[in-house]
Amino acid sequence: MASALINVPAKAKRGDIIEIKTLMSHIMETGYRHTASGEIVPRNIITSFTCRFNGNEIFRTDLFPAISANPFITFFTTATESGKFEFEWIGDRGFSETASASISVE
Repeated sequence: MASALINVPAKAKRGDIIEIKTLMSHIMETGYRHTASGEIVPRNIITSFTCRFNGNEIFRTDLFPAISANPFITFFTTATESGKFEFEWIGDRGFSETASASISVE
């Protein structure tokens, strides 16, 4: 089971540059390892991460097998208005996880 940790400031002044931090708890498997009997362990990674603010996409990245387990993603944006951040992680084997956080801009 995956779980997300999100760090978004609760308040900011209009025009401030804010840092958004996310951590997804997810065991990653590259698809390159073999079991003791020689079978390939199937790939199981998060393949993309998207952040939307008030419905508009503000950050997106694609992830590849070299990404670590429990990927930590951090980025910056400008506080323009109060609203809601929506985060989405998509991966192999139908993996999909979402989270959200709100900010009040003064």
